[in-house]
Amino acid sequence: MSDILNHIEENPKETQRLIGLGYEQLQQLIQNAEALHHKKQDLLESKKVRIIAGGGGRKPKLSVEEQIILTLVYLRHMTTFQLLGIQFGVSESTANDTFNYWLPLLREVLPSSLIEQVKKKSLIMK
Repeated sequence: MSDILNHIEENPKETQRLIGLGYEQLQQLIQNAEALHHKKQDLLESKKVRIIAGGGGRKPKLSVEEQIILTLVYLRHMTTFQLLGIQFGVSESTANDTFNYWLPLLREVLPSSLIEQVKKKSLIMK
């Protein structure tokens, strides 16, 4: 588990400052985004023609929760992917790929005004 996710779990009142959403909003967002993620993965899996049985391959380094937090941290703080990779213990390209995978999913789950609000609050605070 990443240090940021540990910190959020231990200090739920600081969630707003870290990622721009309240703790309860974050939990609801994670549930909805995870459900959408599984739905899309199941759809992709159903379209595949498999020669080798599924279930193999490399497991992701970050949990779904951590991937969502990574995306929200980027939106909130607009840091570099290199720094995000260091914070979450993954490579720069993995941080970039994670962000680019989750952003469209979060746009489906959240109203666009809330995503823009997360971005604007970080710009106002600078």
